[in-house]
Amino acid sequence: MGALAALPLKISPYFFVKSPQKWRIRRVRNGARRPRPRGELCKALFIYAKKPPHKKEERKTQKFKTENKNMIKYIAYCRKSTDEKEKQVLSIESQIEELKEFAAKEKLQIVCFLTESRTAKNLGRPVFEEVIQKIEKGEANAILSWHPDRLARNSVDGGKIVYLLDTGKLIDLKFPTFWFDNTPQGKFMLSIAFGQSKYYVDNLSENVKRGNRQKLRKGILPNKAPYGYLNEPRLRTIEIDPIKSKIVKRAFELFAKGESSIADISRFFQKFGITRYNGEMLHLDTVKRILSNKFYIGIINFSGETYEGTHKLFLPPELFSKVQEIIKAREHPKNNKHNFTFLGLARCVECGCAITAEVKHKYYPSTRGNVDYIYYRCTKKKTDCSQNYLREELLEQQLRAIVAKSSLPASWAKL
Repeated sequence: MGALAALPLKISPYFFVKSPQKWRIRRVRNGARRPRPRGELCKALFIYAKKPPHKKEERKTQKFKTENKNMIKYIAYCRKSTDEKEKQVLSIESQIEELKEFAAKEKLQIVCFLTESRTAKNLGRPVFEEVIQKIEKGEANAILSWHPDRLARNSVDGGKIVYLLDTGKLIDLKFPTFWFDNTPQGKFMLSIAFGQSKYYVDNLSENVKRGNRQKLRKGILPNKAPYGYLNEPRLRTIEIDPIKSKIVKRAFELFAKGESSIADISRFFQKFGITRYNGEMLHLDTVKRILSNKFYIGIINFSGETYEGTHKLFLPPELFSKVQEIIKAREHPKNNKHNFTFLGLARCVECGCAITAEVKHKYYPSTRGNVDYIYYRCTKKKTDCSQNYLREELLEQQLRAIVAKSSLPASWAKL
């Protein structure tokens, strides 16, 4: 080592040490001593200079890597677990921004961004199926997503991803929060990630069911509060809504008089701001469920079982019982005596309600005696429609004219 240390060599990454061997005539760079003539054995270590890599070869290698990376076309897939607008509002937006930054950093070529608001626990996500179809058609060959649990939380969808990797149609997967390499080890780790995602959903479902059972034992409804009540997030209870409870109580009182129909109650709710999410009038079935909901008298029906509620009441039990009697009296079996020909074929052009039919009897004492006439009319359940009654003969003429426009010409029968 003393002789080695005495060599006047400069520090360079291109030097390496070899064992004693026969000397060869060659030039040694960076101030190394010249070797002795060929044939003489070296009794000490000798330091050779590596040949630096050629600059052209480096450029070719980097160019090949860049071209190979540009051949991979990524589909950016973003998903949130619920389709309700109020929940996870910024989830999709934040995922898109994170993926854009990650793609710019890694220099990834993104073909398109696809987003959807569906749970990955169940099958049948239309946007995810679109991603699979694009990959099978060759429009893209890689997927960019925030985490594997955004792609799948069930065994079938996860199996589709792994199968596409096995067949070579899917070349790469990129996640800002998860490592993946298209190797047996990488696919094994991906399968574990999909399994963990499924386990999380299954375990969460069991925990939710356990929590619901505990709430029911305490007499608390583990769902969204009915109209007239509101969910208290701090106490996790259901309290009376001071405004809507008065509207619901007034609707029960109107219906208890026996002069209002369910459609009238629905219009009453709309007048005072109790509507669907889009502002439209409540469906008639929804109004009927409100009038029949035993929650208003302290009884909770959940999953086919009955529990005693501990929430406060704003509706007298006598009023609720009277409403149930009216509903029961109006529920009579449908009269199938008349088989109307065109029933169910059309809807009202003005309001979109269904068309119903009825029979009118007329007596001609001097000529024909008793004669039945069939009339069709709008049910007028949504709004006050201005359409009048229509005789069956006139309705038949209108239907024949519509069918004639879409029928094949008579001349085609000769061909």
